[in-house]
Amino acid sequence: MKTITPTKNWRPNIYLFLSSQFITGITSMVVQYAIIWYLTKETGSATVLSIATLLGMLPMAVLSPFVGPLVDRWNKKALLIVPDIVAALFAIILSISGTLSTHFPLWLVFISLFVRSVAQTFQLPTIQSIIPTMVPEKELTKINGQLGIVQSANMIIAPALGAFLFSLVHINILILLDVVGAILGMLILFGVSIPNNKKPTEKLNILGDTKLGLKLLVGNRGLWILTIIGAVFTMILMPAVSMYPLMTMQYFHGTVAQAGLIEVVYSVGMLVGGAIIGVFGKWRDRMIPVLWSYLVMGISFLFSGLIPGNKAGFIYFIGLNILGGLATPFFNTLMMAMMQQSFPPEQLGRVLGIFNSILYITGPLGLIFAGPLADMIGVEKLFVLAGIGTLVCGAANWLIPRARKYDIELMNRRNTEE
Repeated sequence: MKTITPTKNWRPNIYLFLSSQFITGITSMVVQYAIIWYLTKETGSATVLSIATLLGMLPMAVLSPFVGPLVDRWNKKALLIVPDIVAALFAIILSISGTLSTHFPLWLVFISLFVRSVAQTFQLPTIQSIIPTMVPEKELTKINGQLGIVQSANMIIAPALGAFLFSLVHINILILLDVVGAILGMLILFGVSIPNNKKPTEKLNILGDTKLGLKLLVGNRGLWILTIIGAVFTMILMPAVSMYPLMTMQYFHGTVAQAGLIEVVYSVGMLVGGAIIGVFGKWRDRMIPVLWSYLVMGISFLFSGLIPGNKAGFIYFIGLNILGGLATPFFNTLMMAMMQQSFPPEQLGRVLGIFNSILYITGPLGLIFAGPLADMIGVEKLFVLAGIGTLVCGAANWLIPRARKYDIELMNRRNTEE
């Protein structure tokens, strides 16, 4: 498998790239949280939150297989910049609407969330396919961990900053942070050198390329099993994740600030987990920490739904979310590093398109039932179901030999090729 050799000055270049992702990420997430809290405060409806989350995931699920072939062929820097500009334009439209009216039209909020998700659908596989071309292979797991640190830092700062600004600034002004982030991120990205990987020689055939991506992923039996388990895990987990604001504000009778606190502590856990990967990310068998992450996340969600909905219970909820956050990067980051090392750069976009689509399409399937189910049985019961389901997925990963031994077999295969 041929890989692109990064330049000697790869480290300053990748850190400049991570800086651009930090800037665009934090401003985008502040706006995202502001919109979710606005919907929570205005409607108090689990169904509305489910629809909002569903619209945020649906484009990734439906479009990812067709975006992958474009990522392999198009200019990757443009694929990062243009979607940010489009999302910023819709932020301006939403802001003007909020200025002219006392309330945002719900349909316009939903369209804005949908467009933001379309932008992310182009950006996510682009980032995932860029990183292996920018860093030496032996540093790939560490750099993915450091990207996780950047994303976790965004998730730590954004909820707290969003809750603070939400209480001080009218939301139609707050939304314009998206525009500021897009401009600053674009200016930084202009200074980043992104290698041009070898482009496919055959003509663009969206359907054919999509089928090829699926064939490549299915043909890698161990990775295909891991993908299916991860998809089931996503379907089980996403309904509970989408209900975090209601869990805090309805079950624990908390405030927007406390909802922001929960997002912060979960992200602090993710930051610590990402830091561990970024510093010590050289496991002989990366499936071992992945299996531990299933166990810890399962316990965290299970007990979150069993603790009492009072002040003492909320303190335990904080601790459980730190624990769950700590475990999360070990699943996300290590799985992505294994994926990136399983295929050559010129095929990675197409495979990632299928991979992301499978993971994201199961989330909406769970969310279809999440809102009505939470309104019927109580939001805390979704956390219990998510915890049990996560533990079952972890057990499946451990019991199926091809899944459990995938990383060892991958490293042996790569050592043989070299």
